[in-house]
Amino acid sequence: MATSAFQRLPGFRDFPPEELALRSHIQEAWRRVSRRYGFQEYDGPPLEPLELYVEKSGAEIVGQLYNFTDKGEREVALRPEMTPSLARILGDRSRGMSKPIRWFSTPQLFRYERQQRGRLREHFQWNVDIVGEEDVAADAEVLAVAIDGLRELGLGPDDFRARVSDRRLLREVLLAVGVEEERLPTAFGIIDKLERMPRDKARATLLKDAKLGSAETDGLLELLDSAGLDAVRARFGDRGAVAAELARLAQYLGALEAMGLGAFVQFDLRIVRGLAYYTGIVFELFDRKGALRAICGGGRYDRLLELVGGEPLPAVGFGMGDVVLGELLAERGLLPAYERALDYFVVAVSPEQRAQALRIAHTLRDRGSSVAYALKAELGVTKQLKAADREGAKEVLIVGPDELARGCVVAKNMESGGEREIALSELT
Repeated sequence: MATSAFQRLPGFRDFPPEELALRSHIQEAWRRVSRRYGFQEYDGPPLEPLELYVEKSGAEIVGQLYNFTDKGEREVALRPEMTPSLARILGDRSRGMSKPIRWFSTPQLFRYERQQRGRLREHFQWNVDIVGEEDVAADAEVLAVAIDGLRELGLGPDDFRARVSDRRLLREVLLAVGVEEERLPTAFGIIDKLERMPRDKARATLLKDAKLGSAETDGLLELLDSAGLDAVRARFGDRGAVAAELARLAQYLGALEAMGLGAFVQFDLRIVRGLAYYTGIVFELFDRKGALRAICGGGRYDRLLELVGGEPLPAVGFGMGDVVLGELLAERGLLPAYERALDYFVVAVSPEQRAQALRIAHTLRDRGSSVAYALKAELGVTKQLKAADREGAKEVLIVGPDELARGCVVAKNMESGGEREIALSELT
């Protein structure tokens, strides 16, 4: 009979127990931190109307999706991100909800992209959003959640940083240096690619596409290379529109400093976030060595809910994937140790004690303990003890005829080898 060896699809992962342990470790940390901040968990379907993503990101997004026509002749796609689903869900119900809405989710997402380090065709992502609050305190709260999610996993300020900017501030700076209103999207796109572009090419592109003069281009590049708000304040702080944005950003950074998270945060005007729907403060989290892709990205998006038919509500949020984060944890030696573990393994000395062994095992399971036993009733004691060792059992309960005659079982500690008797009445 012919057999076929089926291969895993490229860009996808299997999760045997030791790999699933890492995923669970990360997701459980995400959930703990989300709940500490008062967020509620939600989810949505993995399949959504294709138009939901086209409406948000434009027709070019289709080339990055797993999309098809279903049997009902509907154009659908596996979800590549969670925010459009959030917007659709809230579009149906947000008017009757108290604000702000604080929701989080840990969905599996899919993109048909070229597989590379830190990017697969599926990943699990932590999405955290505050909807219905325009105050900058919501922006600070969301970044604090992201930072604490990494701190929960053992990462500190020497391991990662949050680079933050504000698209409103960048807009006013670009206008101040002479970029025309209609060329702002072009300038934003150039700045978004600045770190991946040779400096002479970046300069030439700003001169050609943003229509800036030579001196203005050099001044802008120098400003973008500088760290902190002081350089922006020194050059443009006397302009009312710039000053207003600087004040808002200072309040945001002050809130994070007050929380004790200032060591994780760095102002950087080069952070733009490529997605066009961001409207205010944006941020990305990177490892300190700069060896990996962004761990996390997010910001304020005040028009998305309205785009998909909901009420016009301000919103801010982020997405953090498990792939790059797993690489960073491995690099820092913070992966959880995987060990098989079991509270008890019940050994029946002979088939005659099998029924009593099953009764003991089930009683202990009812009490919340993890319990296993040999599924073959005829297996010898030595082999059963070896099986208990393989399963990582803490204690073995030996059920034999002599012990039962005395109304007890023998409990053997698998680490120390010590033995004790336990009354049968305590176990059944």
